[in-house]
Amino acid sequence: MFTVTRLESPPPEAIRSQIMQMVVDYVTDISAVAIAPSNPLYRLYQYGVGYEVHLYLEAMDGSREMPVELIVALDADDPATVVGFLLYLPATGDPEACSLAYMAVSLSHRRQGIARSMVQAMLGRYPHAELACVTGKVPCFESMGFQVIGVRGPQVLMNTRDYRTHGQFAVLDVAPIYRSVEVRQIHTYLLQQQGKKAMVDAEKQRDRHLDQLTRQALAFVQQAGISV
Repeated sequence: MFTVTRLESPPPEAIRSQIMQMVVDYVTDISAVAIAPSNPLYRLYQYGVGYEVHLYLEAMDGSREMPVELIVALDADDPATVVGFLLYLPATGDPEACSLAYMAVSLSHRRQGIARSMVQAMLGRYPHAELACVTGKVPCFESMGFQVIGVRGPQVLMNTRDYRTHGQFAVLDVAPIYRSVEVRQIHTYLLQQQGKKAMVDAEKQRDRHLDQLTRQALAFVQQAGISV
């Protein structure tokens, strides 16, 4: 069993560290790039996506003047253990709307209704919610009350209503992360470890995968009869 808690201020360090570990462990699931662990660039995205989530968690203290809220699922038998988290962005200008940014459930606790319970907790406060996911996850979110309304790059855009909110979402500019000294250092290490050819092949593999996901998302939405 588990309990679900909503936070509007930065989580305690013990919870934060477990969330960050889940991001590193499940970066394929929560990243729009959906990069495979077999790709040498995987470690680079573990750092990049991890730092994105870190910045959003920091923003919960109000320092970045952007609304960020967090839902955590805790093991009922061991309340110090995080078994799932959902980070979402409330809309400015629409008190009913939000955007689901990141969600993950511990592998050992999946298929227990944790994701559904966290989403329900979010919708209980913000019933007009949107998210983007790969085509394979669409049925799961449809079962939670979302419907397909469009496409966003390699992902299908879903919403609890058949239209997007008129509100605005304050989203971090993540481009500087991937131009940072830390990312360059990781890339240099991988280059030394893997070799130039392997890294070029890794980038091509990532790009082909993204192109494939984009085609799948577009075809899925068009088959659903939605104009894009």
